[in-house]
Amino acid sequence: MTVSKGNTEVAIRYVAIGDSFTEGVGDDRPDGSVRGWADLVAQGLADATGQPVLYANLAIRGRLLRPIIAEQLGPALALGPTLISFNGGGNDMLRPGTDMPWVVDQTQHALQQILDADVEPLLIAGANPTIGLPRGDRVQAKGDQLTAAAVDIAHRMGVRMCDNWSDPVLARREYWSLDRLHLAPVGHQRVASNVLRALGFAHPADWVIDAAPVGAPSRRDQLRYTREHVLPWIGRRLTGRSSGDGRTAKHPEFVRVDPR
Repeated sequence: MTVSKGNTEVAIRYVAIGDSFTEGVGDDRPDGSVRGWADLVAQGLADATGQPVLYANLAIRGRLLRPIIAEQLGPALALGPTLISFNGGGNDMLRPGTDMPWVVDQTQHALQQILDADVEPLLIAGANPTIGLPRGDRVQAKGDQLTAAAVDIAHRMGVRMCDNWSDPVLARREYWSLDRLHLAPVGHQRVASNVLRALGFAHPADWVIDAAPVGAPSRRDQLRYTREHVLPWIGRRLTGRSSGDGRTAKHPEFVRVDPR
């Protein structure tokens, strides 16, 4: 992403809100920071239009839908964007007893707030990680239900939607990082390509959105995955901690993304 600090008025002012999916976890930089599909979308918009884009990303890993709306939506609107991408509910789905009607109702309410502010919303359905998750069938059922409801909301409200959940390519193992819950870099590039297409643009020609197939994990792989990822996740749930505790948004104010 080509970034400069100038905040000169530009045609596209894009703000992304959500959780780790939107923050970019899994698309790690050498310095330990993350990039992710939203960063790539900002660059793709600049490249496609030949004009700079102002971009902010308020997403924080681990966030449930309630704090995404309560803590991110107001500040996002206060920036004066022309476009807000909205994704939430993924972490809610990972917990037992998810109140799906509440998630659907709150999603619709958030989109209405964006529309009422005269800003274009883009509803984002996250990718489907369930091929590698323990009890993935339960998450799959919730994701199918939420995505179907999101498609209906987008149709009724007349807003754009990018449905990554139903992309069969993104459901393959090679598009996911070692924790099996966050996209690998190629997965983030494919999501960014899907998002740009939903907005009416092609992705840059140098992006890699296809990956070679990988086989199913071995027993040793499964044991390592459980030790390094599943058990720490369970530990956080039992102690009421989150991977996002103490973290702040990576781009709370606009940065200027120049075309390459």
